Amino acid sequence: MCRKAGIRVVMITGDQPATAAAIAQQIGLTNDGTVITGRELDQMTDETLWQRAQTCRVFARVQPKHKVQLVSLFQKRGFVTAMTGDGINDAPALRMADIGCAMGKGGTQVARQAADMVLADDRFETIVEAVRQGRAIFENIRKTVHFLLSCNTGEILTVLLAFLLGWPEPLLAVQLLWVNLVTDSLPALALGVDACEDGLMDRPPRPGRRLFEKGEGVVMLLEGCLIGALALLAFVLGQGQLGSAAAGRTMAFGVLSFSQLVHTLNMHARVPICRGGLRKSGRLMAAALVGALLQTLVMVVPVLGAVFGTVGLPLFAWGEILFLSFMPLIPAELGKLGEGRRRHRRRRARN
Repeated sequence: MCRKAGIRVVMITGDQPATAAAIAQQIGLTNDGTVITGRELDQMTDETLWQRAQTCRVFARVQPKHKVQLVSLFQKRGFVTAMTGDGINDAPALRMADIGCAMGKGGTQVARQAADMVLADDRFETIVEAVRQGRAIFENIRKTVHFLLSCNTGEILTVLLAFLLGWPEPLLAVQLLWVNLVTDSLPALALGVDACEDGLMDRPPRPGRRLFEKGEGVVMLLEGCLIGALALLAFVLGQGQLGSAAAGRTMAFGVLSFSQLVHTLNMHARVPICRGGLRKSGRLMAAALVGALLQTLVMVVPVLGAVFGTVGLPLFAWGEILFLSFMPLIPAELGKLGEGRRRHRRRRARN
């Protein structure tokens, strides 16, 4: 899993070279038994050591200064370095590493104080799981912010364009507040605690990665424009077909809310829905369904309609609302299919 995730594992130990080589072969860290000793490290320049470190994964019979030297070497080459240790001699390297991981069960107090993280179970697998969970948390934050910004862009554009075109207001203030309450609460929270996406540990690390990838801001703007355009189209259709601004406003209100709930499905995974993109989406689906039910009640219950300024709609108008609300799925699915093909080609090129 570490190899797939782009994590380079290196053994640095004070034990004898033969012991280190045997253990490294048992755990699959290396197959050739190559070991660099502390004495050899003293005779190498940084450039020579870096060239040897490209293929050698085991360093044995080292002193504390060598551990610090190796951590510094990887950091200078742009690697984010995590160092594990349990003894007093490990403290300098634990302190210098980007993430010092001390053993919580068998480690010394000095090592625990020098580290950034303490492993309560002293298991290497815990570090790997922490990486997986960290990547999932980062992705969930990215997805949630992406969803909120694109949806709010759509709301702003709906009101702004109608004002610039001199149209009647397409949404009342209370309707806008309700849309934000329905879409920014449960669906956004569900995205924030979304399950780990399949293949998350198959992606390479990206040190210094920004929250949004290059070009993602343009994607958010286009998504917001689409949501806003669909709401305005519903307003025009309702006004023209049903003969009143209130009916158009009700249709725009429904499309703006339902399309954002549908948009949450786009945020769940990079895999298209037709290829299992809705797996592990139980909480997200439940949040979207609750939001859709609340929105429907506001539009069909007369008492609530009086509060939110909605009017009753014929069946064909509801069909148009649903059709327009599912439109954001189409470009998102096509984009995911195209990106999936590009990733597949890149993997084949690397292999």
